[in-house]
Amino acid sequence: MKYILMMSGTKVGVAAYHTWSQSDRDTHMQTKGAIVEELVETGEFVATQPLAEPREAKVVRGEKNGLPVTDGVFPESKEFLLGYWIVDVAAPERAYVIAGRISAAPGPGGVPTNMPIEVRQFAVPGSAAN
Repeated sequence: MKYILMMSGTKVGVAAYHTWSQSDRDTHMQTKGAIVEELVETGEFVATQPLAEPREAKVVRGEKNGLPVTDGVFPESKEFLLGYWIVDVAAPERAYVIAGRISAAPGPGGVPTNMPIEVRQFAVPGSAAN
């Protein structure tokens, strides 16, 4: 079963990340890298990708005169998608364990960030969800 693990954050959280020491950022990223290595070894890894800063996002709604209608991210947005992981695991509980490990990656001083990770199963082809 494939799951997407979506990392979300707030504008305040993104700004706080930029104040972390280089050592704290390195430790955080090394921890996530180690998780990727383990998932590759177990055959559960499919993909992971961080996304550009939320300020670079555009919301697209329909078309006008044959062109997409775009707007920047609305300031009232409380959370932003920061990146994602895709895993292929035998059971949802395994996806939850992986999400918990990603969420617990260390922040400043080694304290777990507890970043919210939304776990969603990919729809089965041909199901009503498609």
